[in-house]
Amino acid sequence: MEARALKIHPDDDVAVLLSPAIAPGTRIRVDGADYLTDRAIPSGHKIALRDLPAGATVRKYGQPFARTTEPVLAGAWLHTHNARTTLGANETYEYTSYSPRPPRGTRELAGEGAGVREERTFQGFVRPDGRVGVRNELWVLCTVGCINRRAEEIARRAHALLAGKNAIDGVYAFTHPYGCAQIGGDLLQTRRGIAALASHPNCAGVLLIGLGCENNALLDQVAEFRVANPERVRYFSAQDCEDELDEGVRHLTELAELAKNDRRTEVPLGKLVLGMKCGGSDGFSGLTANPLVGVLSDRLAAAGGVSILTEVPEMFGAEKLLMARAIDEQTFHKTERLINDFKDYFRKYGEPISENPAPGNKAGGITTLEEKSLGCIQKGGAVAPVSHVLGYGEPLPASPTPGIALAYGPGSDVVSCSTLAMAGSALVLFTTGRGTPFGTCVPTMKISSNSDLARRKPRWIDFDAGRLIEDGIPLETLADELLAQVIRIASGQETTRTEDNGCREIALFKDGVIN
Repeated sequence: MEARALKIHPDDDVAVLLSPAIAPGTRIRVDGADYLTDRAIPSGHKIALRDLPAGATVRKYGQPFARTTEPVLAGAWLHTHNARTTLGANETYEYTSYSPRPPRGTRELAGEGAGVREERTFQGFVRPDGRVGVRNELWVLCTVGCINRRAEEIARRAHALLAGKNAIDGVYAFTHPYGCAQIGGDLLQTRRGIAALASHPNCAGVLLIGLGCENNALLDQVAEFRVANPERVRYFSAQDCEDELDEGVRHLTELAELAKNDRRTEVPLGKLVLGMKCGGSDGFSGLTANPLVGVLSDRLAAAGGVSILTEVPEMFGAEKLLMARAIDEQTFHKTERLINDFKDYFRKYGEPISENPAPGNKAGGITTLEEKSLGCIQKGGAVAPVSHVLGYGEPLPASPTPGIALAYGPGSDVVSCSTLAMAGSALVLFTTGRGTPFGTCVPTMKISSNSDLARRKPRWIDFDAGRLIEDGIPLETLADELLAQVIRIASGQETTRTEDNGCREIALFKDGVIN
């Protein structure tokens, strides 16, 4: 029996098993050479391509990602039982000016789309500040978790009354458990996040509901808003009205009337802001789904647009590749602070910075955080410059510099997707090898890294990137197909599986003390 594996970069010490799980004694062919394994190896996991002594640095994607803890023979399975992370202290970095260049060593998985000018358009809602939404929804937000269930009931009643009428696509409540006894910077962080959502271009109007006695006082939260059209904001405290349900529906009905003339118009592709997220990654994520959305990042930048990355801990070990693409020295140093500040966040709570990958990632073939990071950052493409670095809850400017934006936030799926929405992503492309039904407050498109997942979970998955390996479809061909579907979703001609399943939620990034 012969199995197939892929060596991604000429300098790599490992290859990724593309075939299904193999038994001991299986012959594996890589670049015309044969290797014989002495044990069972799961699909998506790695084999060593040369004898590695204990303590040897191991490379994948042409970059170091692990160090062996014992001798590893050529053809042997390399994973957590014989390799470990090398992550450690904060680093200092040396700035060099960015010079766009094609990627090296991606071989048959490489695409030619980077730098190709995209003249495509989509149908979106142009807001007064020039930003463009892909949905025209009314959002109900809360100052405090105590009012969550009433906010959801208000949204449910208003949705039944208003959805599909007066240009309103739907009415949705996005709740959270905070705001009551938060203090200091943690309270301000919550307030920033809620304010960023209120100004989102998918939101045609926002109703903010408070209780009346919380630390996150209603008028303080309203003062944080920076919405493009203040007429599209309503707010009240539930303790101050006789029937908060009637009051909420009344406000939302008024907002719907103000939005009744909103219409989709044709706009350039460069006005579309995409969020790029991976969750439940496996050994194929860095070979298929992440490089695929990376092609869209490069194409979007070439068209004058921006894609946003977050998951800062999943940049650890790969940050130098991003820093090398910083558009200027100021952006370079902002990226440096982004990385080191998040390492300090781990240390503040006494946690190791390498406490990742998750159990599901390891089961899928990812050994260290560096390996996960090297696959993760491929969502940012190969040549698009890093043009913005954003704090938590900081939206992109209305007229951003084309390229990649990095937003401060953790890797947690629900929190990081919410972070992408706060930063201004109108649509999130979520790659996954394990699968998840989750969706955030903006359309969340699920892209599977392997075809088996797409077959098993068709009600979760929007696009199968596993065809890149399973069917040998060229990356550029799949990128054309994915972009066409993204444009249909952005134009309201198609919905995502998360929207169909009613999976819509947010989670705020908490970092502080509660009284």
